[in-house]
Amino acid sequence: MTREAAVLVMVAVAVLLIVVGLIAWRRRSRRDAGLSAPVGDAPDGAVASLRSEGLYVATTRHGDPLERLAIRGLAFRSRVDVTVTDTGVALDLTGQPRIFLAADALVAVDQATVAIDRVVERDGLVRLAWTTPEGTVVDSYLRPQDLSARSLSDAISRVLPATSSPTSPQQIPGSDA
Repeated sequence: MTREAAVLVMVAVAVLLIVVGLIAWRRRSRRDAGLSAPVGDAPDGAVASLRSEGLYVATTRHGDPLERLAIRGLAFRSRVDVTVTDTGVALDLTGQPRIFLAADALVAVDQATVAIDRVVERDGLVRLAWTTPEGTVVDSYLRPQDLSARSLSDAISRVLPATSSPTSPQQIPGSDA
């Protein structure tokens, strides 16, 4: 095989992989088109108890940390500013409108080690379970950069409605979670 033929084969394989990836993402986006995030600001008079900078990792199906959801505004990893208020949690992802998770939409908060394409030290992620406006429970994973995951998790747990019962940390085979 000549050098030119080898280069053409490599280019064809690369183009094929890109096309397959685009088709897969398009199918995932169509599958999750019925899910949305609650866009908006905290209610007037809400008192912020904690602000944190960090990374938004992913939003997945509740209890399935390896199944990313393509929810508009939450589909991709990003920097995030998290604001915990007495009425809920605000997520400000780079380039996206503010997402405000009202306290009554919050289901549970705990810490995790594994989510989609991120494995961190034991309990290094905050897993926030919440209900979409359509009624589906999902998990959003946050990686605080300026404070511990425990501190952020504790601050959010104070906002949870009294009827919420925290879920146990996820157990993934092969992880220390």
